[in-house]
Amino acid sequence: MSAGPKIELTGLTKHFRANHVLDGVNLSVEPGESMTIIGQSGSGKSVMLKCILGLIRPDGGSIRVDGEEIVGLGERDLARIRTKFGMLFQGGALFDSLPVWRNVTFALTQGRNRDAARMKVIAEENLERVGLGRHVLNLRPSELSGGMQKRVALARAIAPRPEIIFFDEPTTGLDPIRADVINDLIMSQVEDIGATALTITHDMASARKIAHRVAMLYQGRIIWCGPRDRLYDSGNPYVDQFVQGQAEGPIR
Repeated sequence: MSAGPKIELTGLTKHFRANHVLDGVNLSVEPGESMTIIGQSGSGKSVMLKCILGLIRPDGGSIRVDGEEIVGLGERDLARIRTKFGMLFQGGALFDSLPVWRNVTFALTQGRNRDAARMKVIAEENLERVGLGRHVLNLRPSELSGGMQKRVALARAIAPRPEIIFFDEPTTGLDPIRADVINDLIMSQVEDIGATALTITHDMASARKIAHRVAMLYQGRIIWCGPRDRLYDSGNPYVDQFVQGQAEGPIR
């Protein structure tokens, strides 16, 4: 494990023509920390994640993972870095054509049909960790409720025991009770495997529950970062307006 930050962004920029999506992002995430990023839709949160994953090349700045600079790396080295990551996508993003057990073990098999018996055992173990029984192993995602799909997606994210897990709007589409269940599962699983977590969310209840620290991205920059206990007492008018959902304020 690196003695420094697990993830460190310095002066990160990304432009799409005249649209400056990321305009000098500075952010540091410590090993074992759960960091949550909040901000308006279209503020660049997902673009930032894609830059860290090497799916989008930034226009400038630095991205370090365990102290290693990843901006400019070739595909082979990026693939090596990506093995450190797990991902829970917005909406789950499960493969409807595959049974649950193959969805859960997809990262371990890279989609190939390898050692089915062993993969089923691994899938069952990870499904049990998120509160699902073996009866769902051979079901298709379309046969599951929204909450169960989220659990399967979480099982898939933790199956490779990643060092870093990204959560992209993990409670979208869930009612408050099911959302709280998913938040509890995220907390317990991240702590259990000792992972570093980076979460994007509009759900303030989720941010307050799963984060050690919260950062707000606005107009391409991190304008505030602090402990979750200060989220509603930040002293920043932009943060105050956003977390309280107020129409009036500096954000237009």
